[in-house]
Amino acid sequence: MPAPTPNDLLTLLGTGLALAGQDGRIQWINPALGEALDVGPRSAVGQDIDALMRGAGLAAHLDRVRAEHRGFHLRAVTLGLARGRELLADLLLQPLDDGRVMVEVHPLATDLHAGTTPLSATLRGFAHEVKNPLAGLRGAAQLLQRRVRDDDLRGLAAMVIAEADRLAALADGLLRHGGSARIAPVNVHELLERLEQLLLAEPDPLQLRHDYDPSLPDTRGDGDRLLQVLLNLARNAREAGASSLVLRTRVEHGARLGERTVRAALRVDVVDDGRGVADALRDALFQPLVSGRPDGSGLGLALSREIALEHGGDLRYVSRPGETVFSLYLPMERAHE
Repeated sequence: MPAPTPNDLLTLLGTGLALAGQDGRIQWINPALGEALDVGPRSAVGQDIDALMRGAGLAAHLDRVRAEHRGFHLRAVTLGLARGRELLADLLLQPLDDGRVMVEVHPLATDLHAGTTPLSATLRGFAHEVKNPLAGLRGAAQLLQRRVRDDDLRGLAAMVIAEADRLAALADGLLRHGGSARIAPVNVHELLERLEQLLLAEPDPLQLRHDYDPSLPDTRGDGDRLLQVLLNLARNAREAGASSLVLRTRVEHGARLGERTVRAALRVDVVDDGRGVADALRDALFQPLVSGRPDGSGLGLALSREIALEHGGDLRYVSRPGETVFSLYLPMERAHE
């Protein structure tokens, strides 16, 4: 049996790939991208890239890639597809020596109107596996709560029960069709108080400082899912060697969220003093199964960004050794809808 050629391997990849010529027309796409775009790979050949993936102005980006001969990463781009469908995706554009450009498409949501994502589909399998251990954990905590007399221990047992219930609700959300969020009024400072309680209950807790804007109004969202985002960020900071966290809230005016600009967004910053994000992970940090730790699952940040996008917001970061800031953005318009 002959060894597979490089083209064979690209065809087999699960990552969506397209090759665009100097004229901006598609010369080749692999089956993974054809499935994501709902187009046959053969019928895509010869099409203008802006006609195949509308709304992102990709032809102009390709010109810039060729002119500067360096790669560009476009985050949370909305692509218009056939039959009125849309695809939310991260794109990586890489120049080739002959003037062509390789386009990588990493879907974040296969249908913006349905709200389902590839990551949620993957995590539904995990959700099935965790429900039984969670039930056992909750039952054991209930027994402890009834048998111990120390008020502090009873309080810790109650916290375990509440967290088991929250995780069970998250698992149920992933198992429901579409995994849709349960939208209700949310006070972000109350969420941060819950986060602080959880972090202070852990062994050798991080030092916590607040820098809140007390004038922030309530927003609308799924409080449990948003708390999961903040908890993931705090625990990632701990794993990165942080000794302290600053929890900061602000209003950001004219915030750019994906392809739209909102009048105002609520921003929650989680600032840590850890090692920072490794250079090798920066471009793929929010992709599933990407982790900087040998024992990491690579799901925490991917799920966190999915939750942010599900709320119409975003999750971003800036990092250098000694200071990493992860920022959760939530559009404030939702609070008035």
